[in-house]
Amino acid sequence: FMLNLFLAACSIVLCFPLGVLLALGRRSTLPLVRAVCTVYIEVIRGAPLFVLLLLANVALGFFVPDSLAPATSTRAIVVFTLFTAAYMAEIVRGGLQSVPRGQVEAAKAVGLSAVGQTAYIVLPQALRNVIPAQIGQLISLFKDTSLAGIAMGLFELLTVSGAIAAQDEFRGQGLIGETLTFAALLFWIVAYTMSRESQRLERRLGVGVR
Repeated sequence: FMLNLFLAACSIVLCFPLGVLLALGRRSTLPLVRAVCTVYIEVIRGAPLFVLLLLANVALGFFVPDSLAPATSTRAIVVFTLFTAAYMAEIVRGGLQSVPRGQVEAAKAVGLSAVGQTAYIVLPQALRNVIPAQIGQLISLFKDTSLAGIAMGLFELLTVSGAIAAQDEFRGQGLIGETLTFAALLFWIVAYTMSRESQRLERRLGVGVR
């Protein structure tokens, strides 16, 4: 379970800024930057996460020597980060589009630069508007960490739950239901906590109120 939490925490910390940069890049006026970000987002979103994890676990060995290859958990974090960042970019882009044009015009009127307009006016409002969608994607990321056990052989919670019931001492006792239920309960506790904290943050920021 700690491995699930570790994979999710590292991926969340890394995917959020990357997703914001991709969203800004997709709205950039520079054609090359916009094209690169768009291709990345569409390709990653169109690829199954399970396949990407398999590629990171198996295909990497064909290009990188074993002595230089990163640890399996590191590969999983990289895949989760790159995958979730693509979805986060589209969520943030939707938030950027929700900011009224008058806000940008007002920022220009007071003499803010393009960077200042984005950093102080547009981006804070955009991120505030899409808090529920962001948290929903991060909850999905946490639950997807169970795929790392199947695709990469990591001993995360779901894999261990199956291994417990397969031991000789417990085989035939029909305990797989109890172990999976307990695993599901732990996942639910974390997901519910993230959801409640999201609602608390929304109330604090007045989302939907002002």
